[in-house]
Amino acid sequence: MSLSHPPFKNRILAALPNEDLQLLLPHLQQVELKKKQVLCDIGQTFDFVYFIEQGVTSFLTTMKDGASIEVGMIGYEGATPLSPLFGEQSSQHHIVTQLPGRAAKIEVRHCMAAFEKSPALRQGVLYFTNSFLNQGAQTAACIRLHSVEQRLARWLLMSGDRFQSATLPLTQEFLSIMLGVRRAGVSEAASEIQRSGLITYTHGQITICDREGLEKMACECYGNDRKR
Repeated sequence: MSLSHPPFKNRILAALPNEDLQLLLPHLQQVELKKKQVLCDIGQTFDFVYFIEQGVTSFLTTMKDGASIEVGMIGYEGATPLSPLFGEQSSQHHIVTQLPGRAAKIEVRHCMAAFEKSPALRQGVLYFTNSFLNQGAQTAACIRLHSVEQRLARWLLMSGDRFQSATLPLTQEFLSIMLGVRRAGVSEAASEIQRSGLITYTHGQITICDREGLEKMACECYGNDRKR
């Protein structure tokens, strides 16, 4: 990548002073992220860190029987995986692109070197990591306390914020994995929201038609997410 570059959309990179950014620039590579692209699998050694520029990446926890649920969502506000910067050797999660986009990719060894030298990069990474942990705690409470309709509304709003679009290429099968709900439950919830005129759903594509109404339907967790 040339040292003369357009501004980054990724919040961590965009906030770096030029001197700190120069530690990363020679090693960053712009890459496209395809839908359902696996960035890191369970037990896999970390090779790259992806600073998300556009799109949405999910952290999935998978059980022995193969059942999965999303425990964290990352867009242009963050990067993934960051565990190797804190000494972890292999992934404990399935990290996959849920909505396509692009990222600035860097080898873990180069990112670690910059992380050790740059206080600004450390501050940005730690701030995001704290927000991500809080998001995970909020999600755990949301799963336990709120209805499928509320959780789906929250999830669509969070995805739309990060995808920067009101139209989301999503199937009910994929939504069932993200929410940890059987496909029939997702179908019923999506139909209810669609009957309310808040979304339209056709051929694996969901469009948010009434964002204000969807925010009212979503649980309080979405408002807490936006504060971070």
